[in-house]
Amino acid sequence: MDREAACRPGETVFQAARHAGIRIVGACGGRGACGTCLVQVVSGEYETREDARADGWLRACKLVPLGPCTVEVAPRSAAPIVRTEVGGRAAPVVLDAAVRVHDLVLTPPSLEDPVADADRLFSRLSHQGISTIDPALLRELPALLRKHGWRVRAVSRGGELIAVSSPAARTLGLAVDLGTTNVAGFLVDLQTGERLGTLGIENPQASYGADVVSRVNHAMRAHGAAELQAAAAVAIGELARDLCEAAGASTGEIVEIAVCGNTAMHHLMAGLPVAQLGRAPFVPAVCLPLEIKTRELGLPGAPGAVATLLPNIGGFVGSDHVAALLASEARWSGRTALVIDIGTNTEVSLIHARGISTVSCPSGPALEGGHISCGMRAAEGAIERVQARDGRLELRTIGDAAPVGVCGSGVVDAVAAFRALDLIDRRGRIAAGSREIVLAQGVSFTQADIRSVQLAKAAIRAGIDLLLETNAVPAEAIERVLIAGAFGEYLGIEAAVAIGLLPRLPLERIEQVGNAAGAGVALALASVERRTRAAELAARCRYLELGTLPQFQKTFMRSIGFD
Repeated sequence: MDREAACRPGETVFQAARHAGIRIVGACGGRGACGTCLVQVVSGEYETREDARADGWLRACKLVPLGPCTVEVAPRSAAPIVRTEVGGRAAPVVLDAAVRVHDLVLTPPSLEDPVADADRLFSRLSHQGISTIDPALLRELPALLRKHGWRVRAVSRGGELIAVSSPAARTLGLAVDLGTTNVAGFLVDLQTGERLGTLGIENPQASYGADVVSRVNHAMRAHGAAELQAAAAVAIGELARDLCEAAGASTGEIVEIAVCGNTAMHHLMAGLPVAQLGRAPFVPAVCLPLEIKTRELGLPGAPGAVATLLPNIGGFVGSDHVAALLASEARWSGRTALVIDIGTNTEVSLIHARGISTVSCPSGPALEGGHISCGMRAAEGAIERVQARDGRLELRTIGDAAPVGVCGSGVVDAVAAFRALDLIDRRGRIAAGSREIVLAQGVSFTQADIRSVQLAKAAIRAGIDLLLETNAVPAEAIERVLIAGAFGEYLGIEAAVAIGLLPRLPLERIEQVGNAAGAGVALALASVERRTRAAELAARCRYLELGTLPQFQKTFMRSIGFD
């Protein structure tokens, strides 16, 4: 990495790196529970805490420098540039943005016409119902009018002026899918509807834990919520800056940012309390759509720019799932269908004649390579495909590079191949006499890794089966299964069916729709009608809390094996 970080007395290498903005993979957030933050000391004095060693490396969260110290980060623990599906399947939309653009030529004030600057603007716009001005914009207004020679482009939203700029300025919107693992951004011209660019980056909140529960726990510590909110704002700001730069625009031209995410990500971004999400009955602070000035959240934009947060469904089913339903509606409308967004927290909706039922499955990060001893993000050298062929394992890595670890799609493929070759039995036990299954030099699956995959897939399959059971819908009645999400885009469907992650249905009924949440939030950004529809869909969803269903434990245990 060739980076330097100041280390406070008693601070671990992992903590020092996080404070310096240097990403070392740490699925548990530096609590010493996962063994993913591996480093090697090159020089310098240090001390270690208990259980510091793992796979011949040292855990950065257990390593405390005693002076100047140089460490090497293990390849699979370095936060690399990752492959992530950003765009989703674009759906057609009639442009109906919440903002309106007004090109004006004003008469400069004089001694004979000393009308106040804002009043002069309102005199030209009052017939369009515009009667207020954002306070931050008002403070800049006199300078802006004179800078542009009284020829300006004004932007209003709901009767309020939110931006005044050069007549050549564009009117931009940013749609954001704030995922637990990745953050995707879509820059849109709100006058033409043209998508100017897309970009995906890793969520920097990952330094505080790979899963939602870890971040909720961190938020309840002193300053923890503020750290997580700031990390999300930094990520969105980075997306805005890079997308605008690529489009030859300025972040000051952004007048609206639409955001979707799971309920915890939504609350952390909005600065809302999350403690109640971490204990029964897991109630959100709010499910209704929110509108907040971007400046209040530390986000970029015009002086009066607005952040619109799409509605949530429940404590662990957020606005990202609402956005996915919105984007995929043409594919499931009029059918009995499942919409599944697989991730660290997996959301599943069953759409049927009587409505929409939704559950959240605590699948954890194992299916994305987290909490797996050889797991890593989808970066160069990650094993992404594993097949059983002629009695042996065949591998494919991202970039055709030497294998470094296994990413999510490879994890599912590998377990399916292990079962096909009888390297594991129906219960997931590794064949007698073996402690691990070697995929490549330095890359192997342990029994604990297999168990992690079993727990994750059992959580998802139990959610699917209980949705069907409680709604009296037989599995064979499912006409369409839509697999959404960045991970879902690369999931091997045959392998997922083989290990029991998905029901055994004809493969032609199963469709991968990419980042549907991203596509949905982009629709909501461009169309007031579409965001109204998003609110309607959220209200229609009947949220089931799996933990309250008496048959959950039995269904979960039934789903663990590889029958």
